[in-house]
Amino acid sequence: MKRLFLLTGMVLTLLLTGCAKKASYDYTAFKESKPRSILVLPPVNHSPDVNASHSMLSTVTAPLAEDGFYVFPVAVVEETFKQNGITGAEDIRAVSAAKLREIFGADAALYIDITSYGSSYMVVSSETRVTANAKLVDLRNGKVLWTGNATASDSENDNNNGGIIGMLVQAAVKQISSTISDKGHDIAGLTSYRLLSASQTDGLLYGPRSPNYGKQAMR
Repeated sequence: MKRLFLLTGMVLTLLLTGCAKKASYDYTAFKESKPRSILVLPPVNHSPDVNASHSMLSTVTAPLAEDGFYVFPVAVVEETFKQNGITGAEDIRAVSAAKLREIFGADAALYIDITSYGSSYMVVSSETRVTANAKLVDLRNGKVLWTGNATASDSENDNNNGGIIGMLVQAAVKQISSTISDKGHDIAGLTSYRLLSASQTDGLLYGPRSPNYGKQAMR
């Protein structure tokens, strides 16, 4: 009986642990900071695709603007760095928060790392995947206000029912078409929304330009 009670207790503990709700992100620093404007820095690319940084950069401003923040035009930001002799994403990242605040006057800066980008062929399947993580830093004091990560893939809804030969042909065709059309750019857009949209779980809070500003009391 003693062993039975012990096993029952262990099973209940595992069930309760498995059913426990994931803790919500702590937005205390974000709410205290109340950023109104965001400077998006060129993403640092850790993938083999040389187009990843610019592709991702072109997709992140839309969800931020829809969230209700003023986003500095990326072309203007890039040109400003270029005029100061800084062109690489890693070199730009090395610029201090205080200096970024002095130059642009932004409340916060968004730092992005791309860990995977592009299409890969895996014998019986082909996939275009984009994964990125980001952090929002208050340029007035250097505090991290928010961090997040997201991934998207064109194989999320794949349904291979054509047998092994069909799968091989489908994978090859998919790989070629994805490379020619740069499908990674489309997937990067989806990743950006999953990463930054205030409507996503543990995403950013809405900014002051949004009608939903201040209505996320549950976060």
